[in-house]
Amino acid sequence: MPPAKKRTRRYDPAKTRAAVLAQFGHVRHAVRTLTPEQLGRPTRLGDWTVRELVVHLTMSLGMLERRLAAVEPLKQEVALLDRPFTTASEADQVSDTVKELAASVDDLDALFEERAARTAELFATTADDRLLPTRSGAMTFADALVTWTVELTVRTDDLNDALPELGVPYGPQALAACVRLLADALAVKAPGGSVEVRVPPYAVVQCVAGPKHTRGTPPNVVETDPLTWVRLATGRIGWAEALDAAKVAASGERADLAAVLPVMP
Repeated sequence: MPPAKKRTRRYDPAKTRAAVLAQFGHVRHAVRTLTPEQLGRPTRLGDWTVRELVVHLTMSLGMLERRLAAVEPLKQEVALLDRPFTTASEADQVSDTVKELAASVDDLDALFEERAARTAELFATTADDRLLPTRSGAMTFADALVTWTVELTVRTDDLNDALPELGVPYGPQALAACVRLLADALAVKAPGGSVEVRVPPYAVVQCVAGPKHTRGTPPNVVETDPLTWVRLATGRIGWAEALDAAKVAASGERADLAAVLPVMP
């Protein structure tokens, strides 16, 4: 696991709570409109259907209640910037559980309503520094909130990819936190100062070993929009594909991130 940076970006827990609930609400509203045909459509997530994708979102937030019910760990073991590098090892276990739950759920709207209400209650009563056990180690509740903005934003994009007619909105606060965490994770994975990565209006980071830029116009610049960055960072789109589609502007001989993407597969 790459080491976390010594200085981690600060996130406002109250805003992050609101962002998670708002993004879950956007998805919940869309799910209410889905037909059986739409629920059965394939997604870009291997053999998951739309039904399994949306059920996964309720499971993701449902883990909070189970973790809060467990004995609180004695010390923090996972920093926020460690988390993007631990998700791949959990994917198979998650997939099997999702399929089992999706097959047993009859009323998706009721499932979403129950999860939204319970999550709001837990958000209102849990301290920011409360430690949660996770598969990769104990982390604070405030840090877990930020990781949920990534989960919800990425899964919303997966849903929009499978059902483009839905147009599920991306809450700006959730999208901002997601972009910033993934950009900071890139700087951890590829430390250095030779390339400046810009994702306006949310993030600017320097990365990749080599001559460090200190002032003036950086010699190596990569710039893209928030959703393209999220897709690049999570492997939804490849570097060459994004360049060919003019979704990324890259200038300078070192401005090639193909070797360090995705950040969070």
